[in-house]
Amino acid sequence: MAIRHIVLFQLAAKDAKTRDAHAAEMKERLEGLVGVVPDLLEMTVVRNVAYEEQNFDVALDALFPDLAALEAYGTHPAHIEVAEYIGTIRGDRAAIDFEV
Repeated sequence: MAIRHIVLFQLAAKDAKTRDAHAAEMKERLEGLVGVVPDLLEMTVVRNVAYEEQNFDVALDALFPDLAALEAYGTHPAHIEVAEYIGTIRGDRAAIDFEV
């Protein structure tokens, strides 16, 4: 069974313009991993559009063929580089991984 990897991010910036810029940069960098990281089948990154006070700012939805592929993604140098960038702009993070 395939693995769906969902991550929610709260951005650290307080002003909307900076949060929007950070979200756009996250989207570009994360979606750019498709075709670079083996077995990353798909990746969609979206910006929250409602209930800003209570929702996370950005959601990532990725698909992997199996758990081993997800684990390899986590240690891939290209992913580590993107994760390091995200670490400089994010606040909270929540994730779930499940079989589909």
